[in-house]
Amino acid sequence: MAHQRNQSTGEGLKTPHSVSLKVLRLSRPSLALQYPLPNAAALGISPKASLAYPSDNTDDNFIISPALNLPEAFGSAYVGETFACTLCANNEVDPTDTTRNISGVRIQGDMQTPSTPSGTALELSSADDEEEGLSPGPGDSLQKILRFELKEEGNHVLAVTVTYTETILAGEGRASGGRVRTFRKLYQFVAQQLLSVRTKAGEISVKGGTPKFLLEAQLENMGEAAVSFEAVKLNPKHPFKSTSLNWDMPSPGSPRPLNFPILNPRDVVQVAFLLEHKQQQQDGEETDDDQAPTAGKLPPGDGRTVLGQLAIQWRSALGDRGSLSTGWLTSRR
Repeated sequence: MAHQRNQSTGEGLKTPHSVSLKVLRLSRPSLALQYPLPNAAALGISPKASLAYPSDNTDDNFIISPALNLPEAFGSAYVGETFACTLCANNEVDPTDTTRNISGVRIQGDMQTPSTPSGTALELSSADDEEEGLSPGPGDSLQKILRFELKEEGNHVLAVTVTYTETILAGEGRASGGRVRTFRKLYQFVAQQLLSVRTKAGEISVKGGTPKFLLEAQLENMGEAAVSFEAVKLNPKHPFKSTSLNWDMPSPGSPRPLNFPILNPRDVVQVAFLLEHKQQQQDGEETDDDQAPTAGKLPPGDGRTVLGQLAIQWRSALGDRGSLSTGWLTSRR
């Protein structure tokens, strides 16, 4: 997990807790790499001798192996992606210990972000089909999964609170006392910007007609791995309509499949959109564009025209989805 900041004090310092907490980030595995020795057979060396993961189906000249490799570290968290982790409350009571019993184990989590420093309560789901309120036995664990959409840059703090009841047992399994115990742990990580978006918009003069606008945007991959775009669209504000001038540009009579660009780290791709005024609506006809948020309105005489919002969807190298929407984009006349 990320850097653990601290642990709450209180009665937990007097005696060790009977329940421990582990927080593990959920991530998809990748194919492990190996580096074969070139021309091993010509040198009289077995081709499998230089392979980290020997297999009968291995290509000696291909560095990617069929073995899956789990991440060795927390990795980076990026805005637009979903942060997921599993919370494990482990019952540390020895199975041979008949003097204590653990019950009523509960896990609660909240996320502190730059805009909500007080924290937002998180909805946790079960890791399996376990029933709610089921407490782990000695040596077992209670697992919960949380998913949180990262929407802003900066420090994020995951606060996890574990509550349980510790019962002291006398002879013949009878309870002689008990108490409710609680501890809280904080885990800090930083959400970074994966895509850097720089835009530029200008008006295209049209003689004897309504003006048109050209919106350009440069998208740069600021991450550590390649990303594959699924969609880059412009959601225009009324009364505009948008036409893509990119790889998904309409082309009559050419049903070829789309070749979505793949951006390696620090690569840049440029996209463009043409915005035109829609034809006049019939009287009384209402469109979805008429319900545009008031955030897109500008003061009278400002001299700028609100064009729309850029919406980007992508997949990371491990297949995880991500999405990003810009604010209202404008053009000065």
